[in-house]
Amino acid sequence: MSAPPRLNLHPAVIIMCCFIMSLHSYVASQKNTCKVEDGKADCSHLRLSAVPSDLPRNISSLDMSHNRLAKIPPESLTPYRGLLHLDVSYNSITKLDEGWCQTLPLLQMLDMRNNELHLLKKEDLSHCGNLTGLNIASNRLKLREEPFSALQSLKYLDVSSNNLQSAQLGSQPQLPSLVHLNLGFNGFTTLKTNDFLYLLNPTSLKVLNMSSVSLKKLEPDCLKPLSALNTLIMDGSNMGTLLISKLCSELSQTAIDTLSLRKMKLITLTNTTFKGLQKTNLTFLDLSQNEMGKIEGGSFQWLSRLQTLIVVQNNIKHLTKSTFQGLKSLKKLQLTKALVKSRTSSTPIIDDFSFQPLSNLERLILNHTAIREITENTFTGLTSLKELDMSWVICTSLKNLNSKTLASLAGSPLQKLNLTASSVSQIGPGSFSVLRNLTVLLLDFNFIRQTLTGQEFEGLDQVQEIHMYDNHQKAGLCPTSFVHVPNLRVLKLGKSLNATATKLDPSPFNHLSNLTFLDLSNNNVANIKEGIFKGLVNLKVLKLQHNNFARVWKNANLGGPVLFLKGLQSLTTLVLDSNGLDEIPEKALKGLSNLRELSLGTNLLNRLRNSIFDDLSSLRVLHLQKNLITSVRPAVFKTPLSNISVLNMEKNPFDCTCESILWFVSWLNSTNMSRVLSQTEQYMCNTPLAYFNKSITEFDVLSCKDMTPFQALFILSSTAVLMLIVIALLVRFQGWRIQFYWNILINRTLGFSDASVKEGKEFEFDAYIIHSEKDSSWVERRMVPLEDKNCKFCLEDRDCVPGVSQLESIVDNMRKSRKIMFVVTESLLNDPWCRRFTAHQALHQVIEDSRDSVVLVFLQDVHDYKLSRSIFLRRGMLRSCCVLDWPVHKERVPAFHQKLLIALGMTNRLQD
Repeated sequence: MSAPPRLNLHPAVIIMCCFIMSLHSYVASQKNTCKVEDGKADCSHLRLSAVPSDLPRNISSLDMSHNRLAKIPPESLTPYRGLLHLDVSYNSITKLDEGWCQTLPLLQMLDMRNNELHLLKKEDLSHCGNLTGLNIASNRLKLREEPFSALQSLKYLDVSSNNLQSAQLGSQPQLPSLVHLNLGFNGFTTLKTNDFLYLLNPTSLKVLNMSSVSLKKLEPDCLKPLSALNTLIMDGSNMGTLLISKLCSELSQTAIDTLSLRKMKLITLTNTTFKGLQKTNLTFLDLSQNEMGKIEGGSFQWLSRLQTLIVVQNNIKHLTKSTFQGLKSLKKLQLTKALVKSRTSSTPIIDDFSFQPLSNLERLILNHTAIREITENTFTGLTSLKELDMSWVICTSLKNLNSKTLASLAGSPLQKLNLTASSVSQIGPGSFSVLRNLTVLLLDFNFIRQTLTGQEFEGLDQVQEIHMYDNHQKAGLCPTSFVHVPNLRVLKLGKSLNATATKLDPSPFNHLSNLTFLDLSNNNVANIKEGIFKGLVNLKVLKLQHNNFARVWKNANLGGPVLFLKGLQSLTTLVLDSNGLDEIPEKALKGLSNLRELSLGTNLLNRLRNSIFDDLSSLRVLHLQKNLITSVRPAVFKTPLSNISVLNMEKNPFDCTCESILWFVSWLNSTNMSRVLSQTEQYMCNTPLAYFNKSITEFDVLSCKDMTPFQALFILSSTAVLMLIVIALLVRFQGWRIQFYWNILINRTLGFSDASVKEGKEFEFDAYIIHSEKDSSWVERRMVPLEDKNCKFCLEDRDCVPGVSQLESIVDNMRKSRKIMFVVTESLLNDPWCRRFTAHQALHQVIEDSRDSVVLVFLQDVHDYKLSRSIFLRRGMLRSCCVLDWPVHKERVPAFHQKLLIALGMTNRLQD
């Protein structure tokens, strides 16, 4: 007998199975996580079969809806005894356990709709005295033994959609606090006289909902126990005209204020339908979606206190003078889709003076209706009308507006007129002249194809808003287009104008000094004058998106870039998306210091000038998405990003290198990105290849820190080289001046001489000057003027002793002089007298007295070889301060004088 085959599993298959099982358990654990916030636990839609036990103990609200609960044991709620709200709707619970309210003594709201609750007994709710709201709609209720008798605090009760066969919820007085009762979508067809006698306090119930209850019979006084009832909802009940009349009669014994009769199939209203409401205080009546085709004259004559009448989505064909008769208190009439034209029916008619009974009407809504004609008396009598909505109206009278079209509104204080999408193609002069109080005019989505000369808006002195967005035909402007609307504050002309509107001079907006909002978007404007917005000192919002301003902002533009934003110092919002911009002129945004939002998305911007955003110190929102920006440099973006709260730069081809993106990424890391960025995953790197298609948040800023030492070294070396160059140039051209002032400073502090006082008293002269005969005139002209109290020269011709031989006088004067100064020139070296006697005598004197007392003043550049050969001296034999050069430039003579004083002040003692 062969052995059974062994099951050989590859190790990889086993590992994969284990991974899938662990992943499944991880997903399941994630899926069963409740959201807890502000004391509320949301455990809905988690496929739970029991109440979680690990929730915070202090929660006040628990949502267990849309799970798989079949029952909730009271002990599972024990950890959450502080619950005020419990929602277990959309589960499969079959029983309301009496232990719930014992476990949750503070429970106020219990929602159990859409479960399988069947039998409801008294003990189930016996401990729920604190409940204020109970929703048990959409179950299969059977009521036994007065189940609601213990609910003394209940204000809201919903038992709709339970197929109840009676409106009577009890036989004993109970529910003293009930305010709202929903009995809709149940199966009872009769309201009996004693159905509501179980209400202990008949004045408490205010709202009763019996929607979609097909009542066939109303017993007398069936609503009498509900004396305080002010809202009754009977939508979708299909009661028929006669039964509605009976219902109105029964409501006469209540405090009814609001009545909703929607979807009742009230094909015709008779003049007796609402007669029973004559003595009531009804103020709101909704007759929407009734397929109503006819309203008999006087149908509303009984509703003298009615303030709001809703007749939306019906099929009325004719409004007459008596249609609204008796509605003297009506303030709002909504006829949306109430007058419609079908393929088989004619256009509805509104007779002259049809609205005349409505002297207190403030809002008339006729949108999405069809009207055969508007005459000079259509709206006559509406002396309180403030808003007229004729948007999306089909009426030939509105195609060509003239002074007679709206003449019937002459007596109305109309403030808002809505003609949106009413097929207006021509506006004649004075078409709105009777509307002296109009503040808002809506003309969006029409077919206006004329040049607005200004006469169209004549008489609209008070108008503040004109909307003419998305005009299917292009309108034109002229300099006087808005001359009659000086108080205009909002002007919307997006997708409405031809391309010449912004080339006008003077500008059509010159008269609108109060304008705060201007929309010129989607007009494909390519040319614009620099002064187009001149005078709009109060303009705050300017929308220019989807135009073509690329050329007018180019530096290569003929005449230079057009700075059309000049003077808009109050602007707070500027939108320039989708304009094909590839550059922004240097002064384009200058002066916009109050701008808070700037949008430049979907353009071709790449490299921006450093100072382009410098004036935008108030910017909070910046949109630069979908451009060609590769680098975010601090020189450009530091000012706008200093106070930014919303930044959108997604979908740009960022260059993720240290030079281009380091500052931006560092700024992002120090900012709350969730507050600033729209979608971080849209900020992707394009270059280099290592970061291609990766988020800029993945850029490694640490990789740039290796450059820091080299940058510091570069800065230090560059600074050192520059300083050396500057010092060398300074010494080369101004070194004498520096030395001059330095000598003055030192000499004034320490004195000119380092010799002792005793040494100075031995001599009569400071210096004996030896010079050639040819240099005599120079010495008298240049050297003699340098004499002062600190310096006295001995000159051979001037200071010789009378009666003494010249040789003896020279020898004697040399002994009286502390220094012997040679004025060295080629003439001195070639002078026989100087070479053979004077120089020899001077050297003999120096050697004999052991003095270091020679000073050389060079007038010419004489080589040391010649100097040594002629007078037996070299420069190296003397201290450097005793070898002087006469300056070529006159202004340097004072510096030479200072050096000379120092040389003459040196001690004569020989240096070791």
